[in-house]
Amino acid sequence: MTDAPSDADKPAHSQALLAQVTALPPLPGVYRYFDAQGQVLYVGKARNLKKRVSSYFQKNHDGTRIGHMVSRIVRMETTVVRSEAEALLLENNLIKTLNPKFNILFRDDKSYPYLKITGTRETYRTAGALPVPSLAFPRMAYYRGVVDRRHSYYGPYPSAWAVKESITLLQKVFRLRTCEDTVFTNRTRPCLLYQIKRCSGPCVDLVDSEDYGRDVAAAERFLRGETQQVLDELEMRMMAHADRLEFEQAAEIRNQMSALSRVLHQQAMESASDRDVDILAVRVLGGKACVNLAMVRGGRHLGDRPYFPAHVDDATQIDEGLGTEGGASPVAGADPLERVHVRVLEAFIAQHYLGTALPHTLVTSHAVSKALMEALTEQNGARVHAVHQPREHRRAWLDMAQKNAEIALARLLAEEGSQQARTRALAEALGLPDDNLDELRIECFDISHTAGESTQASCVVFEAHKMQNSQYRRYNIDGITPGDDYAAMRQVLLRRYGRIAEALRAEQGEALAEAPERSDDAPDPAVVAAAESAEPPKGPRMPDLVLVDGGKGQVSMAREVFQQLGLDLALIVGVEKGEGRKVGLEELVFADGRPKVYLGHDSAALMLVAQIRDEAHRFAITGMRAQRAKVRTGGSKLEDIPGVGPKKRARLLQRFGGVRGVAAASVEDLATVDGISAELADAIYRALR
Repeated sequence: MTDAPSDADKPAHSQALLAQVTALPPLPGVYRYFDAQGQVLYVGKARNLKKRVSSYFQKNHDGTRIGHMVSRIVRMETTVVRSEAEALLLENNLIKTLNPKFNILFRDDKSYPYLKITGTRETYRTAGALPVPSLAFPRMAYYRGVVDRRHSYYGPYPSAWAVKESITLLQKVFRLRTCEDTVFTNRTRPCLLYQIKRCSGPCVDLVDSEDYGRDVAAAERFLRGETQQVLDELEMRMMAHADRLEFEQAAEIRNQMSALSRVLHQQAMESASDRDVDILAVRVLGGKACVNLAMVRGGRHLGDRPYFPAHVDDATQIDEGLGTEGGASPVAGADPLERVHVRVLEAFIAQHYLGTALPHTLVTSHAVSKALMEALTEQNGARVHAVHQPREHRRAWLDMAQKNAEIALARLLAEEGSQQARTRALAEALGLPDDNLDELRIECFDISHTAGESTQASCVVFEAHKMQNSQYRRYNIDGITPGDDYAAMRQVLLRRYGRIAEALRAEQGEALAEAPERSDDAPDPAVVAAAESAEPPKGPRMPDLVLVDGGKGQVSMAREVFQQLGLDLALIVGVEKGEGRKVGLEELVFADGRPKVYLGHDSAALMLVAQIRDEAHRFAITGMRAQRAKVRTGGSKLEDIPGVGPKKRARLLQRFGGVRGVAAASVEDLATVDGISAELADAIYRALR
C-alpha cells in the first residue's frame, strides 16, 4: 500500500496562497498562476474552481511537468463567471493576451487577405449617372485590412496567392479591370490586359457601364457560389443577342461561358451544397503539432494554411497529470496521443475564432467538446456545429487537409532536425558540451555606421536551435572617435557583460563567505568550484559562445574586455573573412590562444556561424539606418512633441515644406503658423535641435 505524500514532499507555498485556494467558491471560472518574477505560468478554466485548483496543491506531482510548474507558483488570480462556455471564452482570451508558459499557444494571426470589388455596394447600380468614370466601373483588388462598407469583400483567403489566383480567374471570365483609379482616369489607349482578353477596356469606353455592371454582378454571384445562376443568365443573354442577329456579341458571351465552364471543371473541390465551411485537421508527431486550416467560401475551396502551436508537451502533460473535467473532452478514455490531438485542435478552435466571425460548419479530424461548440455558438449569435466523420465532398476536403497537415509537420521537423544538426556540428567543432544542446546559447555582435555617423552595435541571440528575436538588443555607441570599430566593440561588450560579471562576483563572494573553513584556513574546494560556476539569479546569463564579426583586432579587444571583467576567454570566437572575403572561406579566431580553425565551405557548423553572423549584420544595418534617418531629419519627430497634433503638424509641414524646413525655422517664424503659440513654437524649436 502506497503512503500518501507527506507535507515535506510537497512544494512549499505561502500560507496566504493556500488560504486563497481554500476560500475559492465551487463555481465556474478562470484561474491564472504567476511565478516570483510576475510571469504568467498557466491559465486554466474550471466548472468548479475550488475542486480544480485544489487538485494542483493537494497531490504530489514530483518529477513531472506539472510538478515543475506548481513549484514555481507564488501568486494566483481567479475570475468567477456565469457558465462553462463563458469560462472557456475568457480562458482563451487570456491565453492570447498573456502568453503563459505552460499553455498550448497559437500565434495570433488573423490578418487574412480578401478579394475586394470597389464601390459595388452603392455605386454600380447607378453607375451610368455617376460623374466619376472610375466609380462607374468597379475594380478588383487584393486587400488586407479594415473593411469599408462602400465596397464588397470576398473571403477570407488563406494566402495572398489564393486571392491573386481568383483575380486571374475572374479576369479570364468576366474581364473586370484591376488598374488603380489614377491609371484608369489617365489612359488614352487600352493596356496589354485588353489585348490578351483579360479586361474589357472601360478606361477608353470600349464597354458601356450597363454591360460592365452586369459583368460585375455576375462575378459577385460567382464568388458567392451561385455558379449555375451565372451560367443560366449568360445563356439567356447569348440567345437574346442571337435573336437580334448580334452574332459578335453572342460569340463573346459564348466564349465567356466556355471559360467559366473550364474553371468549374478545374475546381474539383467545388460544392453546391456547402457555401462557407472551414476544415481543420491536426497532426502531432515528435513533440510538435500542426493544425491545417482549409477554407471553403462560396462553395469554392480556396486553399489552406498550417499553424504550429507552442508548449504542446508542457500543456498536455499538465492536463494529463490533473485529469479531465466532465465534458472537457469527448475522448477522455482514448489513448494519450489521441487526447493530445483533441487538446491541440480545441485550443486552436478556441483561440483562432475568438472574437471573429466564423462559418456555421466546421469539419474536424477529431471530435471536439460540446462545451466548445456551445461557446462558439454563444459568441457567434448563430448555431455553429462540428462534423467529425464527414462524407462525400466533405470527406475529400478533410482527407486533403490531413495530408497537408502531415506534409507541413514533416517539413517543420526536417528543418528543425537540420538546425539541430548544425548546432551539434558547431559544438563538436569547438569542443562545447553537447549533453544539453537545447540550452546552448550563442550571442553575436556586429558594429555598423556610415563614415562614423550613427554608430550602432547589435547583439543577436541563438538559443534552442533558433534565433531568439525577442532577445535581440541594439546599443547606441557614443563618446568614441567616429569610425573606431574597436572602441565601439569595447563599449558594447562592457555594457552587455559588465552587470553579469558583477553579479557573478557577488554570487561567488556570498558562497565563499558562507563556506565552512578548513583546518588550513582554506575554503573547501567543492564550495569554491560551486561558487565559480554560479550564475546571476536574474537577467541575461553568460552565453556559451560569444561571436564577434571580425578577425584578430576585434578578438583582441574582446579579450581585453573579458580580462578586465574576469570572464572566461574561451567563450570568445571571432569570424574572420577568408581570402578575397569570399563566403565559405571564413576562419574562426580564438581569444584564448588556440590556433585558427577553418571549418570548410560545406560544413554544417560554418553554416550556423554564417547564419548568426549575417543576422547580427542585418540587425545592425537596419538599426543604423533608422538612427541615421532620425538624425538627418532633425533628431526628434514632430509627432513626438507634446501639443503638436495632426492638424498643427500638417500646417507646419505645409508652411515650411517638410521636417527639415521646420527644424531650420526660427521661433518667430514658427509662431506665425496658425495655432502655434509662442510657448509651443519655443518647444518645437528646442525639440528639433
